[in-house]
Amino acid sequence: MQRDTRLARLLHVLIHMHLRGGTTTSQTIALMLHTNPVVVRRTMGALRDAGFVTSTGGPGGGWALARDLDTLTVRDVCEAIAHTSLFAVGPAQDNDACPVEAAVNRRINAALAAAEAALMTAFGEVPLSEIADEVAQAAQAKSVPTPAR
Repeated sequence: MQRDTRLARLLHVLIHMHLRGGTTTSQTIALMLHTNPVVVRRTMGALRDAGFVTSTGGPGGGWALARDLDTLTVRDVCEAIAHTSLFAVGPAQDNDACPVEAAVNRRINAALAAAEAALMTAFGEVPLSEIADEVAQAAQAKSVPTPAR
C-alpha cells in the first residue's frame, strides 16, 4: 500500500525554508524532495492558498515563509493540504442494503473518526518551530567538539 507522504514532505520543506532563510526556488525544493519542480509548485500552492508561504516569479524569485513557525502547527499544514482521509482503511460499499455491512461500517467509521480526532489533536500540539529547534540543536551538537580527556 502506498502512503501519502505530502504532510511529511511539506513539513520537511517548511523547516528547511526556515533554517535557510530568504526564498527557495521550486527547483531547489524539487532537488530536496527528489521530484519535479512542477509537482513542487502544485503542492506548494496549497500552502500559499492557506497563507503559510508566498511565491514570487522570475529571476531571484521563489517561495518564502509568510508566517513564523511559532504560529504554524503540524495540524495547520495537514489541514491545508486537504487529505481525503488520514487512514487507508475505510468502510465497504459493496451492498448498501446489507444490514451486516451497515453495522460494520458504523463501527469502522466511529473508530476512524475517534482516531482522526486524536491524531489532529496531537498534530495541533506541535508547532513547526519545535521541530526546527530540534534540528538546530542536533546540528549544533554535531559541530561542537567534545573536550579532550
